[in-house]
Amino acid sequence: MNRRQFTPQLNSVQLFALFFTAIFLLHAPLLRLPYFWDEAGYYIPAAYDLLTTGTLIPHSVPSNAHPPLPSIYLVLWWKMSAFKPAVTRIAMLLVAAFGLAAVLRLGRLVATTNTAMAAVALTAIYPVWFAQSSLAHSDLLAASLSLWGMFFYFRSLLGRPASADGGPILISKEEAAIVKRRARKDLFLSIGSFTIAALAKETAIIVPLSLAVYDAGAYARARRSSALRWRPLLMLLAGVPLCLWFVYHRYRTGFFFGNPEYFSYNVSGTLKPLRILLAIGVRLWQVLGYMNMWVLTLATVWAMRYPALAEKDASERPRIALAVQYRIAAILLGNITLFSVLGGAALARYLLVAYPLVVLIGVSTLRRRLQEWTWITGIVAAGFVLALFAYPLGFSAPEDNLGYRNYVVLHKEAASRLQAHYAHARVLTAWPASDELTKPFLGYVRQPLQIVRVEDFSYPNLQLATAAAGEFDVALLFSTKPEPGASLLDRWGWWERVSSRYFGFHRDLPPSAAARMLGGQIVWQERKGNEWIAIVSFERVQNARDQAPIDVLRRAKPALKN
Repeated sequence: MNRRQFTPQLNSVQLFALFFTAIFLLHAPLLRLPYFWDEAGYYIPAAYDLLTTGTLIPHSVPSNAHPPLPSIYLVLWWKMSAFKPAVTRIAMLLVAAFGLAAVLRLGRLVATTNTAMAAVALTAIYPVWFAQSSLAHSDLLAASLSLWGMFFYFRSLLGRPASADGGPILISKEEAAIVKRRARKDLFLSIGSFTIAALAKETAIIVPLSLAVYDAGAYARARRSSALRWRPLLMLLAGVPLCLWFVYHRYRTGFFFGNPEYFSYNVSGTLKPLRILLAIGVRLWQVLGYMNMWVLTLATVWAMRYPALAEKDASERPRIALAVQYRIAAILLGNITLFSVLGGAALARYLLVAYPLVVLIGVSTLRRRLQEWTWITGIVAAGFVLALFAYPLGFSAPEDNLGYRNYVVLHKEAASRLQAHYAHARVLTAWPASDELTKPFLGYVRQPLQIVRVEDFSYPNLQLATAAAGEFDVALLFSTKPEPGASLLDRWGWWERVSSRYFGFHRDLPPSAAARMLGGQIVWQERKGNEWIAIVSFERVQNARDQAPIDVLRRAKPALKN
């Protein structure tokens, strides 16, 4: 390890402030946007319940058994400032900066300062990370805490003797004697970080579990070296508070892992061999190819053809130690496996902790083997920026790039029009617009509207809606599933069938066709990027009766995906 890395020019607080300032300026146009998708469907209502009633378990939405740390964090900021989307988004930017600081410290620990800085820049602009940086989902908080846990974990290995697992990590014997004294402290700091991460989102427990499994194997291979004896068991301690939370949730609600519909959608309904196999392919693509990550992956594979370059002192440019790479591979494998087996929706943000690790490995390989690594890194960065604004290959969820801004802007404008011209009408629409129009605290309407719900605007569901034509006066149609920009798979009949069966894929009817089918007339429509929205009016007397929202379809709502 380069000695200058032990004397950073900027301390952690200064780096955190620098990262926060940079991403705050980049996100400034997004800070006042109303809440979006799963924010509106679960996380903000859950935190709002805590704010208004003091309960850790939400009551305005079905509890999904997610740990309460994200709600507690947001409520603290709302109490110190105000209950506004801008406050929420700035609070999440602080979490994103916290995570980027962890990427830098981790990169400098296992590689070089230049590699670490490049990894931080690429992570910050990678579309999935960038979009999630200001959204109130639990994944960002869990990923940031997990990255700090990994930093402390790997630093705790610095003083490990060579016989334990392939030698110390990029460190001399003299330096090992200095840092060995803090190894135990770092180990417990890592366990603490992993514990808190699991209380941000339960699936974060896969990181310490993956490390525990690897360390158990390393302990066996090292012929029971004392240096690794207790490490796997200590890693398991990170799951104890999470288990206590589930016990408490069971005591209060009668369910360990969320309401039955949520459990069925995300666990029992996913345990099918073909779905798991397909999900593995989807997850591998998301880790190695999604949102132009394939540019970095291909560049890394290409660079492996060349030998390592020499530093100025004629020494070979260092690699990330194999002991680190193997553990990172275990973490990636653990996340890919978990989210291939569990999780009804194959959302990219579930793998948020994986992207900085893939970037770090890729950049380190490029720097080690190619003189032009900075230029190639620039090309990768350009690909990430392009994916922020344009939909790349295949289906892309709007929450994975700036498509979510188009979505929110369209929905806000439509809600304002409905509020102004159809305030007493019964509105046919789907989730999440059904929540946007009935919960003023989400930022779309001043007063709640009457809603008739359908699941989506595919042909079968609109057929059901026509049977209830007398129950609504106006329809708000929108793209619940954006069309893929360019994809061979999504045009393949078999793939579309299995995607519909296992991953909730469907095709919404175009606004004009949906309006004809419902027997109405489009009075307003807009499109931004892959997102569209339309208001359809019907020639019948508006009924202003006060009534609860009607479910045309009584099936699991997309809100169960968070």
